[in-house]
Amino acid sequence: MADDTTLTVPHPAPDSAAPAPAAPARRKEPAQPERTAETAAVGPAGPPRGDVPTADDKATNFFRVAGKRRPPVAARLLAVVNRSLALVLLAGIWEALPRIGAVDAVFVPPLSEILAAWYDLLLSGQLLEHFQASLIRSLSGFGMAILLAIPLGLAIGWYRPVAEFLSPVLELFRNTSAVALLPVFILIFGLGETSKIVFVFYACAWPILLNTVSGVRTVEPLLIKSARSMGLGPVRLFQKVILPAAVPTIFTGIRLAGAYSILVLIFAEMVGAKAGLGYLIQDTQFNFRIPDMYAGIITISALGLLFNLLLLSVERRFSTWRTT
Repeated sequence: MADDTTLTVPHPAPDSAAPAPAAPARRKEPAQPERTAETAAVGPAGPPRGDVPTADDKATNFFRVAGKRRPPVAARLLAVVNRSLALVLLAGIWEALPRIGAVDAVFVPPLSEILAAWYDLLLSGQLLEHFQASLIRSLSGFGMAILLAIPLGLAIGWYRPVAEFLSPVLELFRNTSAVALLPVFILIFGLGETSKIVFVFYACAWPILLNTVSGVRTVEPLLIKSARSMGLGPVRLFQKVILPAAVPTIFTGIRLAGAYSILVLIFAEMVGAKAGLGYLIQDTQFNFRIPDMYAGIITISALGLLFNLLLLSVERRFSTWRTT
């Protein structure tokens, strides 16, 4: 008899212990830098920027802020006081010595009386008239010297044939005093403005000319060789290397000429002039107006100081490439 028992094949039960499908791995966030007092001063935490110094930049002194920090106001005031201390001391001595009888007050009046006389001349218009006459003469001769002496000095310093041709004449006249030639200028140009302007021009031309020649000839030879090896022609070499390197020496001559333009002019105005600071000094001395005479001398000193400061500012403008 056949067995009616049905064989049932058991289906495998689902395995509850089977591992679930793996979830996608999360991207690991970069660790934020620790906030310290140093980083808090720099700014909020974030990726390094080109204009914000990092810790490595500060450690290696690589990051440098453009421009220089201005000194504090107190430091600048202290510098001004230090520079003015000698002048204040001189003014105090000048005021005290005549009053205590150490010097004759008739020939060396106290500074207060001289300043009062200077103020009276200013109010009357005499000081302005003489100052204007001297300034026009000085600037005219000084400007002519710059316009003519600098190009000539550049040519003599750069081109050997020009130097060989002009050297004998230059050596002859450079050793001749401008004061010795003043009678010659008066004979040729008369007692008017022309002789005085030419006299100032002659005196100012020599320091500018000689310093320009020296500045061109003393350029570092290595700079010239390097520029030529880079393919610079004569014109570009002179424009990009020779002239910038000679600028400091040229301005030294210009500053010397600025002082000469005032000194020699005062001497010229004492001979055959009817206006000018030199004439004012001589006229007040002849008429025994001693405080007015000293007022003219102080005006000349102030003019020379202002002239030098102006030339220094122009020199800094044209020599910005120099390291300080």
